[in-house]
This record gives sequence, structure tokens and C-alpha cells, in this order.
Amino acid sequence: MTLVKNNPVYFGNLFEELFNQYPANWGKDAKGGFSSIPANIHETKDGYHLELNAPGRNKEDFKINVENGLLTVSFEKKEETTTEEYKTIRKEFSFKSFKRSFNLDDKINTAGIQAKYENGVLKLYLPKKEEAAVAPQQIAIN
Repeated sequence: MTLVKNNPVYFGNLFEELFNQYPANWGKDAKGGFSSIPANIHETKDGYHLELNAPGRNKEDFKINVENGLLTVSFEKKEETTTEEYKTIRKEFSFKSFKRSFNLDDKINTAGIQAKYENGVLKLYLPKKEEAAVAPQQIAIN
């Protein structure tokens, strides 16, 4: 048995294996910052339900696009009009613009995507494509 002294312990490969499994942009939006809008994704046998928590906004301010297998949901902050009738003493509400993208696979019927905004949650339904039903077939033995 040989004993080697002053041999530093190297954990590089272990950490690289652990952290390389995660995408580099995990949780980040397209601009490189972390998205401020949390999302839930649920799957059913017919499709996916995507929910974005975005309270206090108007449905007209959202933009939803599908291009090259990428679903992008964005919100642009509208300029607020100022009025001379009253003076704001404290302003704590803030509505930041955001952009959030999701990769779609070929199982999604992009022509059937539906969206609605209710109670501060933007809900998208992404239906799955109908696959050709394979009818059971009996094979005759000759």
C-alpha cells in the first residue's frame, strides 16, 4: 500500500457533472435577467395548461406569439398619463415589462392554442395533436 501526501482533493468533475445537467438559462428570460412572472405548467391527456401569475394588468397589454417552435408571452408597460387633479404622495404599484419564452415540441397543435386572462392569471391551453388511432388488428394464421 502506498500513501501519497500533499495530494489535493479535486471535486471538479463531480460538480461539473451535477451542474451541467441543468440548462444554462434555467429560469431566465430572453434578455438574460430572471423572469419576474412565475409560471405553472400542467399536463392532461388532451393538452398542456400554462398559467402565468400576472395580476393588475389588462388582457390587451399581453402579446402571445408562436414562431419556430417557441411560444413567447410578453407584457409591455404602457406609459401612464399624469393628471393635475391630484398629487401622488406614495406609489408602490409597479408593472414591469416582461418576456417569457417556452419551447414547444412537435406534439403541440399550435393552431389550437387558446388564451384567457382572469383573476390576475393568464391561462393558455396548448392542445396536443391527435395521433392516428391504431385499431387493434387480428392476424389470421394460415
